[in-house]
Parts: sequence; structure tokens; C-alpha cells
Amino acid sequence: MPPTESQSNRAKPSETPARTAAVAIPARFGSTRLPGKLLRLLAGRPLIEHVYRRATAVDGLTRVVVLTDDQRIRETVEEFGGQCEMTPADCLSGTDRIAWAARHWSEDVVVNLQGDEPLIDPADIARLAHHLIDNPSDSIATLAAPATQAAYEDPHVVKVVFDSSGRALYFSRAPIPYRRQETDARPYRHVGIYGYQRQALLEFAALPQSPLEQTESLEQLRALENGLSIRVLLTDEAMPGVDTMQDLERVESLLQSRRSQGSEAIDKLDEGV
Repeated sequence: MPPTESQSNRAKPSETPARTAAVAIPARFGSTRLPGKLLRLLAGRPLIEHVYRRATAVDGLTRVVVLTDDQRIRETVEEFGGQCEMTPADCLSGTDRIAWAARHWSEDVVVNLQGDEPLIDPADIARLAHHLIDNPSDSIATLAAPATQAAYEDPHVVKVVFDSSGRALYFSRAPIPYRRQETDARPYRHVGIYGYQRQALLEFAALPQSPLEQTESLEQLRALENGLSIRVLLTDEAMPGVDTMQDLERVESLLQSRRSQGSEAIDKLDEGV
């Protein structure tokens, strides 16, 4: 005798809910080399607004939020229509700030997007988020791009080496790999955006600072020292971030150049269309 409709429904396994992703933008007012840089105007808009608009250009995200402990940043974000959450002032890093907020979120994946990356490509944000949604066995993922000779030698630019499967071996401010012999090993620079499985983020943030992390002032080394793997996805180009007034002027010049070349997609992002 064939099963009734109600019996058939009971026999069906429940569908696995779709995995979701959030982008969090940690934002503090203080900056050693350029105080208040996130509120400085770039092409007539606060720097933080450019970053926020690039994140919101990514399809499929369930949350894009700025996390700060500064009322001036909160007011600026709310003025341009963005979402902002206040976090404790004693968070030691952007990752700690995100982990504090993410305790109460439901998203499976959390992307840490730095607030001083106004030229970040939305396609790179999307790629990182979607990779982690589709690959839950990867706890942490980040991006890297080919390094120019100048970047390779610059201690302010973080370099990364990774194995044949794309897992990070080491990050350093030193020029790695050291070129004792000429081979086809190409140097790569780290692009400062991370994605985490939410549980991995909470576990990572709970770990104490590690010796290599403190030595190089690179918190991703805490993950490697504790046996957590970091997947490195490659992108074609690393766009400049903003650490100094010279960086701000350089990015302003790049935006003007793009507009003069008629880049409609970039215009819409930067002008808030």
C-alpha cells in the first residue's frame, strides 16, 4: 500500500538551511600615522563610506556592519545610511572587536574587512565569502596578490608563502621567500582581508597572543602557531590602502583617474549611486 501524503512528508529528510555570510568592518578613530583617517574625505565622502559601499555591492550577504567604539564614527556611518554597532573600547584588535559582536550573530561565515581599504574590489570580498560558504572545512581564508619588487622589500607590506594546496606556510614583513637562487617561486603580498567560519573566529580570538605574532606584529601568525590553517586565494592585484596622508592623496588620484577613464561601475560605488 503506497504511503499517504502525510507519511511521505514525514519520511523526507529536512533540508539543510543555506549557509550565510556577514561582512564586519572594524573601525577605530585612533591611528598612529593618520589620526581620524576613517573620517577623512576621499572624493567628497568619508573614507569609511567607500569601504562600506564596496561591501554592500556584494550579493547574498545577510549583514554588513561597521564595528566601533567611537561615537564620531557611529554618527558618520548612520548619516550615510550604514549599519553600525558599538563595541567595547578595550578590544585589542579588529578581530577581537568582530569576535565580540559575532557572538550574537547567526551567520556561518564572517569576513573581516579593514576600514582603510577604500579601493577593495567587491568581487574579492564576494569570492572570499562564497569560498567559505562552499567550503566549511576551511576555517580561515585570506587573499594574496603578486608582489612588486618595491612591495617585496617594504617592511610595511606583509608577504606570504603557501604550499602547493594553497595553505599559508608563513606571513612576514621580511622579504620572503629569500632569493638565494633564481627559481619560479614568485613573491606574493598579503591582501588585508580575512574570512572565518564563525566558530573558528571565536576560537581564534580566545587564544592568547603568540611569540611570532608579537615579534612581527601580525595576528595571523597566532593562527599558524596554534595549528590553524589559513587558505590563501589569489587575486590579480592588491589595491592600495590608506595609512598616511600620502596614501590618501594617492587613492584620491586613482579615483579621479578612473572617473576620467569612464569606469561606470566604480563611479556608482564612489558616488553612492
